[in-house]
Amino acid sequence: MRPPRIRRRPVCLDPCEAAGVSESHADDREADSVLRTRLLRGARESLHDALAVLLPVSCSGCGAVDRAVCALCRAALVPAPRRVDRLGLEIWAGVEYAGAAASVIGAFKDGARTDAAPALVPALRAALFAALVTVRIGVPVEVCTIPSTSEARRARGYVPVEVLLGRCGIRTAPVLALARDRADQAGLDAEERRRNAAGGLVAGPLVRSRRWFGRPHGEHPAPLAGRRFLLVDDIVTTGSTLAEAVRALAASGGETVAISVLAETPRRFPRHAGTSRETLRDIAAQGGYGGRTGVVDPPFRTG
Repeated sequence: MRPPRIRRRPVCLDPCEAAGVSESHADDREADSVLRTRLLRGARESLHDALAVLLPVSCSGCGAVDRAVCALCRAALVPAPRRVDRLGLEIWAGVEYAGAAASVIGAFKDGARTDAAPALVPALRAALFAALVTVRIGVPVEVCTIPSTSEARRARGYVPVEVLLGRCGIRTAPVLALARDRADQAGLDAEERRRNAAGGLVAGPLVRSRRWFGRPHGEHPAPLAGRRFLLVDDIVTTGSTLAEAVRALAASGGETVAISVLAETPRRFPRHAGTSRETLRDIAAQGGYGGRTGVVDPPFRTG
C-alpha cells in the first residue's frame, strides 16, 4: 500500500501567491501601472497643447484660449450627484446649472460647441448610476429621452442629450414623440411651463417612421405595458417637461422607474431678479449674473 503523498507546499490563500507572484512583485507591477498611466496622461496633455498652438480653440466656458473646456471650468463640472424633487418627481442630477458649468452646458447645447461633450459625460454618467442604484435589481430598464422640437433639431444638427448618452455607450428607446408644437420654455414661470408642457408628448413603440402616432389610442391599448424606463434629459428647471413625459409613458402602460438629468437649475433667486418666478437659468439666458449661456452666442434657445 502506497503512503499518501505529502503536500509539500501549504494551500495558498493569498491571490498573489496563488498566481505565483510575490507581494513585492505585485507592488512593483502596480507602481509600473501607475507610472504608465501618468506618462500617457502627460503625453496626451502635451499633444493637446501642441494642437492648441496649431489650431487655437477657446474654452466653451470662459473663453480663454486653451482647450474646449479649460482646467478651471472642468473643475466646475466634477460630478456631484444630488437628488432633487420637482412636482413630486425624484430626479438625480449630475451637477448644478450655475456659473462655469452653466456656461459650458449652454455652449454645448445651444452654441454648437460639441467639443465640450467629453467634459460633460462624467456628470451625466454619475447621475445615471445614482438613479439606477434606486432601481430593483434584475428588472430590465430601457433608457428614453425627451424629444427635441423639429426646429431645434434642424438648427443644432444634433440632440444634446443623445450625444452625451452615445458617449456613455447607451442606446435609447425611441418611445416618446411630440404631440404638438410647444413654445420656448425660457422666461416662463412655473405655471406657464406646466401649461406649455401639458399634453405635449405621446408615447408608444415608436419606429423611425413614427407610424404609431396619429392613430386612435384605442387601437393599441397599453402598447408599452411591462416596459420600464430610465428617463433622461439635459437640464431640469421646474420639472414640467419630465412630468409630462412620465404621464405619457404611463398612459401607454410604461413605468418610469428613475429619472436622471445632466444638471439641475438651482431654486434660488439673485437680488437683482425682477420677479420671484425667475430662475437662474432664465436670468442667464437674458445676460444676467455676468454673462451669456455660452461663450458662443446661441442662435436660439429651446428651454
